[in-house]
Amino acid sequence: MNDTINNTQNPYFILETAFHHEGNIEFLESLIESFKDINANAIKFHLLFDLNDYMVANHPALEVLRKISIPQDKWQEILEKTVNSGKEIILLCNDIESMKWVNSIQDKFPISAIEIHSTGLNDIFLLNEALNFKKTIIIGVGGSTFDEVQYAVNFLKDNNKTDILLMHGFQNYPTNYSDINLKRMLLLKEAFGLPLGYADHTDPTDTRNEIISVLPIVSGFNIIEKHVTNVPGEKRTDAQAAVSVEQMKGIISLAQDISKVNGVNNYELSDAEKKYGNTGPMKKAMVARLPIKKGEKITLDKIAFKRTEVSSPLLQKDLHKVIDNIAKEDIAQDEILSFGNISYEFKKDDFGQFFIKK
Repeated sequence: MNDTINNTQNPYFILETAFHHEGNIEFLESLIESFKDINANAIKFHLLFDLNDYMVANHPALEVLRKISIPQDKWQEILEKTVNSGKEIILLCNDIESMKWVNSIQDKFPISAIEIHSTGLNDIFLLNEALNFKKTIIIGVGGSTFDEVQYAVNFLKDNNKTDILLMHGFQNYPTNYSDINLKRMLLLKEAFGLPLGYADHTDPTDTRNEIISVLPIVSGFNIIEKHVTNVPGEKRTDAQAAVSVEQMKGIISLAQDISKVNGVNNYELSDAEKKYGNTGPMKKAMVARLPIKKGEKITLDKIAFKRTEVSSPLLQKDLHKVIDNIAKEDIAQDEILSFGNISYEFKKDDFGQFFIKK
């Protein structure tokens, strides 16, 4: 897929890894390898280098996060493997140090976007460092008030950063349908005029997971993010929302079909529609209701609309071009009326003459 994240007319899929690797680099590399067969656009990774910048020293989860975080010196090799998989890279930076590192290597790797998680969307230090990134900045807006979203967007725009994507959705291990609220995406779109993506975190064992995951595409939101695992059923971090590789393939296939049904944002008819709308074989053509003699004026009572075997050069709406003109030759009953058998003088539309009195 050649679309970029903020310039896509087609579904754009992000494969989320989060902390599913639990600090095991070999596992993460195997996960990346399993993604090669998925027709997705990008792989997303969470970076956390400086835990002291992320949470207080006495936080009970500090040591757990320390164990499942991959250190900075290991990430370049991981990103190289991602490039070899043919996928773009999205990096969620949880701390200042990781974001500074990303900015330092952004010209070396196809990093499509950086993300600020909703837990820090108003962290002025993260926002300020994000200004140094050249491409898309994703702002996680799950569980955030309108004012919080507005604060982040205004900060970036006031500092001449306009390549922004808002990511709707949040992880609730798993997230209930009633908490998704897709209609909020429409409100955010109207309020900020920015592209939006949807990060789905619903139960992967739910038979409706595929449908729920792609519903935003119906409303024109083409960016879909999903947690994906190559060990379905195994109890690992973030597994509560992770679909299998095969499930993800099904989700992408469904999304692509929905995108085809949505079509394009213009009124140009497809070849099939043009054929269906052909006047004569499909839409009724103007024909002589009864035989018309050469030199006879063509009045409304001499015209009928009927389907024919051949195409008509005149559309139904061209009736005013036919009325009150003169037959140039004898016209048989049911013969198609055209400028070949009638004279034509330009006249303005006058629909009043077509009112049929009862």
